[in-house]
Amino acid sequence: MKNCKITSVFMLIIALFTSCKKDFLETFPTDQVAQTTAFESIANAKLAVNGMYRLMYLQISNQSQDAHGAMMLNMDAMGEDFVWSGNTYSYFKPALRWVDHRSASSSLAAFPYLLYYRINSNANMIIENIDNISGATVDKDAIKGECLAVRAWCHFNLVQLYGKRYEAGKQNTQPGIPIAISNDGVDQPRSSVEAVYAQINKDLDQAIILLAAAPARSAKTHVNLSVAKGFKARVALTMQDWTNAAKYAREARTGFSLMSNSDYLGGFTVISNAEWMWGANQLADQVPTYGSFYSYVSGNFNSSWNRLEPKMINSVLYAKIASTDIRKKLWWDGTTADKVNFPGAIDAATGTAASGVKVIKYMHRKFKVQDVNSRAGDIPFMRVAEMYLIEAEALARAGGQDAAAASALYPLAVNRNPSYVLSTKTGAALIDEIMVQRRIELWGEGFRFYDLKRTDSDMDRNGMDNPRVSTSVTYTDIAYTLFKARASQNNLWEYKIPQDEIDINKAIGPEDQNP
Repeated sequence: MKNCKITSVFMLIIALFTSCKKDFLETFPTDQVAQTTAFESIANAKLAVNGMYRLMYLQISNQSQDAHGAMMLNMDAMGEDFVWSGNTYSYFKPALRWVDHRSASSSLAAFPYLLYYRINSNANMIIENIDNISGATVDKDAIKGECLAVRAWCHFNLVQLYGKRYEAGKQNTQPGIPIAISNDGVDQPRSSVEAVYAQINKDLDQAIILLAAAPARSAKTHVNLSVAKGFKARVALTMQDWTNAAKYAREARTGFSLMSNSDYLGGFTVISNAEWMWGANQLADQVPTYGSFYSYVSGNFNSSWNRLEPKMINSVLYAKIASTDIRKKLWWDGTTADKVNFPGAIDAATGTAASGVKVIKYMHRKFKVQDVNSRAGDIPFMRVAEMYLIEAEALARAGGQDAAAASALYPLAVNRNPSYVLSTKTGAALIDEIMVQRRIELWGEGFRFYDLKRTDSDMDRNGMDNPRVSTSVTYTDIAYTLFKARASQNNLWEYKIPQDEIDINKAIGPEDQNP
């Protein structure tokens, strides 16, 4: 495959490409088709869009590369709240240890690069072709709007991983990532972080205009106007643009509602949940033989990783949850009375706890498959709760808006905890309360690394009393040590550019690698 860089179209097809020519596009849920077929009609273009979304949960090359769901696990593994109860298996431990992402030749450094540029290439191909299709303008605009929003989402994930954090009030000339807005095969250099965010916002602004007139989406697996505004809110929060973060978060959640407390204990695996704004709908016949999001995180699916290494919440964070908060029930308190709610991995043949299952204090039941015979399950990519948290945080950080921030937080907090009283905190204390709410609410959903980096916060794994399945596990082995190396002070917060990209992309040389 001569001179095909990672950010080019060769990411679309692993086995069928024989040259750099853009011959195929991953489109239909079970097949690849020629571009000419994909763009013969609006109907086929919609199938191409479906294929783009499917890439968000397709396994790339191994069990720890189950697309965006795997990146969600990596991002929380790199934080302090998502705790491993054992050290038996290697999957996602490279992220936990904070080592492999700093090796240009590692699969961890390459995986998100491959994943998001792969999805991005599909979005580009649809954007480049959609205007030439015969059909109603409103339908073509809707498709283009979706793909522009997805392209922005891809660049947003990538720049947070491979570039230094954005700092408001500065020029942000630090190296970011290649901006890939065309599949013309031209090698692209690393653009500045500022330029990357400018392109992200340009795409989102255009997407919001196009999606404003779009017909209702066919499913929550697709990006619509609300989700595009949710992206805009996330980006604004990361850029410390507090006004737009609050504005777009508030607009994004319009028309959606928070889930009930009974639904909150339902397993987080049904996309029809009223609170879910966007997610993956992975069916039983679409999961790989090994792997999938629920293979590693489910509280009840009987995989080796769940059975022997149930995932826990950091005990320090758990202690901050009020006893009257429904979220407290997502993790085992260690009592005999509560143990009945945490049987752990279930043997599908008997419907009871699997042989050899580990049940351990602080283990979770947040994510549970509906059918223990299958590791399939829907994956939450965006929920209403996040929008409340973004608005509250943005207002609190803006200064002079503490009362408004507390009011923005209140609907979510009181929904989860009926005994919650409107906060009267101000300043740093209010921000801390909001961030604790965010850590509890979004546990396991892939936000912690990004939050620590964008806020330039310490990542401190000290003080936990979490038990371990095996006495052979040490905190040193899996990096549960004091880690006070803020993003502004340490290069560890940047993933290395994959060596393949440096070797093949003529616009990026060894001198362009992250230090």
